[in-house]
Amino acid sequence: MADNEYKPKEDRIEEELAGKTEKKSKKEKSKDENPKPLSGLGARFDKKKVKTTLGAILILLSFYLFLSCLSYLFTWTEDQDRVLNKGLFEFLFDGDERPVQNWLGKFGAWTSHLLVFSWFGVASFGMTYLLFISGARILFNLTITPIGKSYTVVTILTVWTSVFLGFFSQSVNFLGGAFGFYINQWLGVTLGRFGTMALILVVGYVILVLLFNPNFSALFDKLTRRQDDAEEEEDENDGNLFRVESENDLNVVNTLRPEEIEEDEVVKPILFDENDTDEEIEDEEDLEDEEFDESELIVTYKKFLHPTEESELEKEEPLDSEEKHEVTFDFSTPEEEELLDEEDLDDLRKEYGEYDPKLDLSSYVLPSIDLLKDYGKSIISVNPQELEENKNKIVDTLSNYKIDIAHISATSGPTVTLYEIVPAPGIRISKIKNLEDDIALSLSALGIRIIAPIPGKGTIGIEVPNSNPVMVSMRSLIASEKFQNSDAELPVVMGKTITNETFTFDLTKMPHLLVAGATGQGKSVGLNAILVSLLYKKHPAQVKFVLVDPKKVELTLFNKIERHFLAKLPGEEDAIITDTSKVVNTLNSLCIEMDDRYALLKEASVRTIKEYNTKFIARKLNPEKGHRYLPYIVVLIDEFADLIMTAGKEVEHPIARIAQLARAIGIHLIVATQRPSVNVITGMIKANFPARIAFRVLSKIDSRTILDASGADQLIGRGDMLISTGSDLKRLQCGFLDTPEVEAICEFIGEQRAYPSAFLLPEYVGEGGEGNGDLDMSEIDPMFAEAARIVVINQQGSASLLQRKLKLGYNRAGRIVDQLEGMNIIGPFQGSKAREVLFSDIESLDEYMRTKGVL
Repeated sequence: MADNEYKPKEDRIEEELAGKTEKKSKKEKSKDENPKPLSGLGARFDKKKVKTTLGAILILLSFYLFLSCLSYLFTWTEDQDRVLNKGLFEFLFDGDERPVQNWLGKFGAWTSHLLVFSWFGVASFGMTYLLFISGARILFNLTITPIGKSYTVVTILTVWTSVFLGFFSQSVNFLGGAFGFYINQWLGVTLGRFGTMALILVVGYVILVLLFNPNFSALFDKLTRRQDDAEEEEDENDGNLFRVESENDLNVVNTLRPEEIEEDEVVKPILFDENDTDEEIEDEEDLEDEEFDESELIVTYKKFLHPTEESELEKEEPLDSEEKHEVTFDFSTPEEEELLDEEDLDDLRKEYGEYDPKLDLSSYVLPSIDLLKDYGKSIISVNPQELEENKNKIVDTLSNYKIDIAHISATSGPTVTLYEIVPAPGIRISKIKNLEDDIALSLSALGIRIIAPIPGKGTIGIEVPNSNPVMVSMRSLIASEKFQNSDAELPVVMGKTITNETFTFDLTKMPHLLVAGATGQGKSVGLNAILVSLLYKKHPAQVKFVLVDPKKVELTLFNKIERHFLAKLPGEEDAIITDTSKVVNTLNSLCIEMDDRYALLKEASVRTIKEYNTKFIARKLNPEKGHRYLPYIVVLIDEFADLIMTAGKEVEHPIARIAQLARAIGIHLIVATQRPSVNVITGMIKANFPARIAFRVLSKIDSRTILDASGADQLIGRGDMLISTGSDLKRLQCGFLDTPEVEAICEFIGEQRAYPSAFLLPEYVGEGGEGNGDLDMSEIDPMFAEAARIVVINQQGSASLLQRKLKLGYNRAGRIVDQLEGMNIIGPFQGSKAREVLFSDIESLDEYMRTKGVL
């Protein structure tokens, strides 16, 4: 092995430090050469400056309060008559020009009087300590004592000390302050003087145990042991204590009594030899007090144990104690490997801080709620007469069929009223369920829905439309506490339930959504509500939309936010897809993106996009190895039936593949259709869409197709909807969102600073899209040769590579790729696989291009 194959650890560390210093100096130099202009007032007050300012203020305030309170202990008699019963501004501007005696002036006199006299007495010094450790933690990242535990301990001890010292005060003074004095005064009236002191001491003991948990038994044993040691030393001086004498005068701890130790004798083995006579044996017994050679003892004893075996020790020369020589013995203890803490492991995070995906658009402002129209408060007006009439009609209809009711109650919602009935014992639920049309006839309602039974309740529900439904505005939903405080990754607010509660859900938990409804029943408004919900909660760096609109008019308003939130294929002019062939290419491009993201998750050893982004933000993933921040991608397809008619399997297969696999990497589908028939929503698609939304449909068959249950055909329209998230089926009134409101939101976002272009999806060229027939040498691009060399060097033939290396537009890069294929330098397009590069070195490439007349 060569000597320079491995370098010493010290050399490697010095090289790494030198590399980091050089890299940091280059970065600082580049920052100085290209200073970034401040974008808005928020850039002047970044997080670091705010923390530095706040930490310095807390430390200065702690010293100020400490000195003012310390001065108060000596000057309170001179200043108290001026400060007593005065507010801060009244005292500061009272017009009295006499100087106060407190070291820190009027403000110091007033604050110290407040802390020491009016609050907790001398125990108030604990507050200055809390301010100091908080400031040190914020300013210097220095933890003197644990912050949380310090606040708990100091607060409890401050209160207890104030009460304890207040016990010895005959009036309000600096010992216990007003708090300690009045607490003791109340306890004295309640428990008496002795009872108060006992209670304070008991509480102090409890606080001591809970906060510090001292080991009293160990402390007692330690004190007892010290006393015993002192007594033993006295006995030792008298000569009565047994000691084990040794060269080092060791103190031996032994449980045996001295008498037992003296009685123990070492049993010496008897030495036998085949040639020994009885007299020799007797002589050997008489030699038990004489010294014997230990080596000879071992040899003879082994011979006695194994008489048939020839001892190996006999073959060796006997060891003579005089001829022994010392054997040198060296040993070394392996050094423990130094362990790095979390901060040392994350050098990049320690040096640069966490990665902020919002930094490119740091001045981005979320839309204001004022952009949504206020339609007034959605107060549900309950008409008692209407409720009573409907109740009587339900009871009469059921009684006509000999169905008795034990109890009935009503809950009014924005659109429908839920009547919950408890049937008499012995009544079969199926009998009530079969009377759905009869009850609707008696109530003269547009359509009722019977829930038999209501999940989680022992009742049967009958939903009856209100005669005067209340409109639910999107403004009231966005402004709701439930939506604003939602911690979901992709929060969506849809509408209000029968109990007038705002209904929100997390799109990442769905993970895909199937929406169906007849024309004019609120489906388009519901889709807009989903998109607007995300616009009101997410930054452009966190989520991207892929919008498919075959009707070309439903989603055109979102063109204004193309460079903020939309994603598209490279080279496309419009981000909103209306052409069927482009839909197929986009879906296949999403499959490529899905595969690329799974490869990144595999390299990062994580399972979900949330874990991956957390690692990337903490700078634990290297961007030079292809890692990047992954935004969520929401794919919204309107009028899915039209795509199935025109493209068929070409659309169904990529959608099914995305629906099956894309949940973990943050791609979520929202598929909407007016015709939820089985030839449109096939079994392969339906099985991967557990969450469904149904607006009013025209038949029970459509209802069962979309929800696997009836009921959607009994909705009353105008945003009345059912949402299924598995086994749970809820009825909502969808929030109303008018077109001018969507336009105002998109204009507000579009007017802000944006990315240079929309989020680009991976390149995909469908069948017949590669190549351009015969290659005309007169149309060869001037950068063809340079592009060919780049392709061969990188062994990757793609338009995106040429865009990055040669700084070309997508269309020109695509033409060069076609020319490279026509020149047989790269292979044809192979779907999600990379194009094959047919040359392995530059020399053969140049020779080939000379023969073709390119060079």
